[in-house]
Amino acid sequence: MTVKAMTVKAMTVKAMTVKAMTVKAENSDKAENSKPKAVRRGVRKKPGKKPEKKTLIIMESPHKAETVQKILGSDYTVKACIGHLIDLPKSRLAIDVDHNFEPEYITVRGRSKLLKELQGDAKKSGMVLLASDPDREGEAIAWHLKNAIAAKTDKVPVRRISINEITPQVVRDAVIKPQDINEDLVNAQKARRVLDRLVGYNLSPLLWKKVKNGLSAGRVQSVALRIICEREKEVESFIPEEYWTLDADFRLGRSAFTAQLVSWRGAKPELKTEEAVNKIIAEIKHADCVVGEIRETDRIVRPRAPFTTSQMQQTAANRLGFTARKTMQVAQQLYEGINIGASRVGLITYMRTDSVRVSQTALAELRDWLGKNYPGDFPETPNEYSVGKKAQDAHEAIRPTFVDYTPDSVKEYLSRDQLRLYTIIWERFVSSQMNNAKNRSLSADIAAGEALFRITGTKLIERGFYKVIKLLSGKEEQGNPYPSLKTGDTVKMDKFYPDQHFTQGPPRYTDASIVRVLEEKGIGRPSTYAPIISVLLDRYYVTRSNKQLVPTVLGRLINDMLVEYFPHYVDAAFTADMENKLDKVEDNAIQWPDMIREFWDPFKDRLDNVGKTLESYKGSLDEPTDYVCEKCGKPMLKKLGRFGFFLACSGFPECRNTKSIPLATCPKCGGDVVARKNRGRGREFYGCVNYPACDFISHYKPINQNCPKCGQFLVEKYDKKNGYHKACINPDCDYLHSEEDEVEGPGPGEGGEHEE
Repeated sequence: MTVKAMTVKAMTVKAMTVKAMTVKAENSDKAENSKPKAVRRGVRKKPGKKPEKKTLIIMESPHKAETVQKILGSDYTVKACIGHLIDLPKSRLAIDVDHNFEPEYITVRGRSKLLKELQGDAKKSGMVLLASDPDREGEAIAWHLKNAIAAKTDKVPVRRISINEITPQVVRDAVIKPQDINEDLVNAQKARRVLDRLVGYNLSPLLWKKVKNGLSAGRVQSVALRIICEREKEVESFIPEEYWTLDADFRLGRSAFTAQLVSWRGAKPELKTEEAVNKIIAEIKHADCVVGEIRETDRIVRPRAPFTTSQMQQTAANRLGFTARKTMQVAQQLYEGINIGASRVGLITYMRTDSVRVSQTALAELRDWLGKNYPGDFPETPNEYSVGKKAQDAHEAIRPTFVDYTPDSVKEYLSRDQLRLYTIIWERFVSSQMNNAKNRSLSADIAAGEALFRITGTKLIERGFYKVIKLLSGKEEQGNPYPSLKTGDTVKMDKFYPDQHFTQGPPRYTDASIVRVLEEKGIGRPSTYAPIISVLLDRYYVTRSNKQLVPTVLGRLINDMLVEYFPHYVDAAFTADMENKLDKVEDNAIQWPDMIREFWDPFKDRLDNVGKTLESYKGSLDEPTDYVCEKCGKPMLKKLGRFGFFLACSGFPECRNTKSIPLATCPKCGGDVVARKNRGRGREFYGCVNYPACDFISHYKPINQNCPKCGQFLVEKYDKKNGYHKACINPDCDYLHSEEDEVEGPGPGEGGEHEE
């Protein structure tokens, strides 16, 4: 008999037994009820056994709760609290600075109904297990829930469980080994929350008073803004310098190849002008070309460690084009659980970590899988990776929960973004325990008179860990071709390729590079990298341009003010030191009120002094314009709002007329072209104000300049070869057009749909 058949038979027998017991109980009740009342009063019924109460498990996410409920079955009730139910109020400071900075917690607005439901569920349960995320915030959520439940009943035991990966084995192990809440972790979160509240709720009102309403400053976000603004100053102050390179085509028999000039008259060539390049070409174009020294160099390429949060965000940004926020959103979905056939399981471990450590169980499972699928391609002893000095090492590296779930085997169950992120996590983890690869670099020098050209090539001679890598593959694996040459071969020079270049300044930060810098400087933690970027974008302190983070006029003004008046508190080293102190609170090495007091006293003195002496910046960014308000006839002012510049009537508050700033004249109807945004992704485009009568739109930003050839306006375009450059909006005009220009959407006369 098969296992399935035996199971079905057992269930059938159990059902028959339950039915028989029910019938017997019903018959007994009927017989008892048929007796006279007096007789019935004299009969003492045997008390029945009360059904055992279920265990209540409270998690943060409904999706995660659904996955765990399926794993544990009907003996457990799994509910979701959906984040913090108890926190500081938003309307006031709520920190008692005179009495050890004790925070005043309240039930979050709109969450009292859910809290009462969970308290009611807890009363009816035999035990409550708090399974919020295994980090500082999760520990604080569990601590607040425990106190809220204890306030309603002290008869139900409340314990804490930590689930690093949502798989059947890990979940079942967790529920049978509950622990106490980690008070040190709670204190670290409390200290962080109090610290951020003291900074934000004191600096922000100062900005409201001196600059404009609706602004904010934060302990970590202001430091990140400073880093971005300082890079922007470097970009603007950089002066590019012209230089040239010289390549040449050579031929040996039927084999043709290109080499680059690397030496001229025994020294590195410094080619500042086209004239200098042409002078060399004139001297060597008839010279004999002979192959000189040939070199071969082998290099070991080691696999990389499994992902930490920052490494995952950087790789997803560079390889997949994901923002940090999107990476964390997709990773959360993979962690919480995906329906794989009839079962639901978390596909990756907890996605907020700074460690590359892997559990021995997972390591053994991976080596077993490699033995079956890639025998001979992994070392005898596991590869080891060191954990960074600044890492808290609280959680494992990000890895697949089941290595058997290859990307190909689960792709039908995942969305495109889920599959791509899961693939790089799976490839990075599996490859980390495989053999090294070996790369061979080859180079040959070709002498042409007093010039020396060089051709280089690479090829992978031992694939090693590259055997499992597809989406993460790069140039090293692909290599580049190399001709068959021998020392002394005479080759023929066919053609020269002089090429003009300009030195490149420091690049603006992207999601990937700013995360790397924040991690290197010890600013923030794995859970905060994405929110830091999001806050700067939401506040309009920074915008994205071609995936680069560019500070706005408002962002630079705020940064300049904070750097001038609070240089110590927006310093990267100071912020990193505060993070280290929070870690010490978590390790119970220092007491959190002492840490806050050390910060608060000098900060408050500085705050009071600046509040008295700082001049007001209000209205400093307003500019008069030639536009007239169509409602009252008064002149319009150019003002800076939360989402950029706009026009507002100078008659405010009597007249509240506002409108977008015209950027150009519509080539179809002569109306104003203004910036607009799509409803869905919020992508900016530029359209005529006379829509729907005029359907002109452009996906390129107009600049304040008209085309000298056709008179239509110029726009700012971007391509990889030319970077940012100007071009005419008219598709029939060739002024300043790049060969690599791409059409992103309808141009003039092509139609399109406006969305607000």
